[in-house]
Amino acid sequence: MEIAIIVAVVVVALVFDYTNGFHDAANAIATSVSTGALKPRVALAMAAVMNFVGAFLGQKVAHTVSDTIDPGPGTHGLVIVMCGLLGAITWNLITWYYGLPSSSSHALIGGLVGAAVAAGASANWALVLEKVVLPMFVSPVVAFSLGFALMLGIMWAFRNANPSKANRGFKVAQTISAAAMALGHGLQDAQKTMGVIFLALLTGGYVAESDGLPLWVILAAATAISLGTWSGGWRIMRTLGRRIIHLDPPRGFAAESVAASVLYTTSYVFEAPISTTHTITSAVMGVGATKRLSAVRWGVAKSILTAWVLTFPAAALAAAICYWVAHLFLP
Repeated sequence: MEIAIIVAVVVVALVFDYTNGFHDAANAIATSVSTGALKPRVALAMAAVMNFVGAFLGQKVAHTVSDTIDPGPGTHGLVIVMCGLLGAITWNLITWYYGLPSSSSHALIGGLVGAAVAAGASANWALVLEKVVLPMFVSPVVAFSLGFALMLGIMWAFRNANPSKANRGFKVAQTISAAAMALGHGLQDAQKTMGVIFLALLTGGYVAESDGLPLWVILAAATAISLGTWSGGWRIMRTLGRRIIHLDPPRGFAAESVAASVLYTTSYVFEAPISTTHTITSAVMGVGATKRLSAVRWGVAKSILTAWVLTFPAAALAAAICYWVAHLFLP
């Protein structure tokens, strides 16, 4: 019975990874597609490949995710992990339907914590505060500020350049920055699914806490997020690429470069599972604000901010409801 639940948890975790891919596909390529630097299908193919490669570049974030809760051993612990995943998937689908670029990362952590609280299991609140809640507020501010500063630097450096030639050059540069952003997305987001699968294996007694991630876990998570990315997230892509602000190639390049840098730094230095969505959206707002503050459609930004704030508690509530329903059928 227990092995069947572990298999089910792994399958649901990979479903979450897939929804993460199509939900967050826009993160890596929306700016490049909206500026005309890349064709949509070419951009998606590149993003899928770079997501796959990025998944193999680290394990620190995965271990952070697996440490967020202690569901306890056995079948009951596995049910808690399963309900956490279902809560995150539910919120991902709701925000995808409405085209809101919310955080799959915070949905996942919120779902795990919500299921754990509903079940009376322990959550590592100190780690959640340090590695999730604090970066949730800091990373968008950093991305916005760096995006604004980098774009000012680009505007000054190319103040005498021919606009047409400069735009052509930045379209080429965006191919590189979009690839870097997609690599960072794979590095961050695929690891979160790996962390949940590792948590399930740990709960079932199939790995020790000090073990590294099994290769099959990395390969499965990398494949699922890549397939999800290839399927595309066109609703959210329109929001990021056009509804916040109409981007040109220099601003698209600046936003992607800043977002990718923040993702790499938080993965390797702080081991924090930050939101790729928050990061790129804030960077887009930052570079857009260099035109003039009114150039950013703050009404759209307000809707996005609302989704950000609601993600953690909404996913937690959805996961708690899943647990309460599941508890009716538990022995």
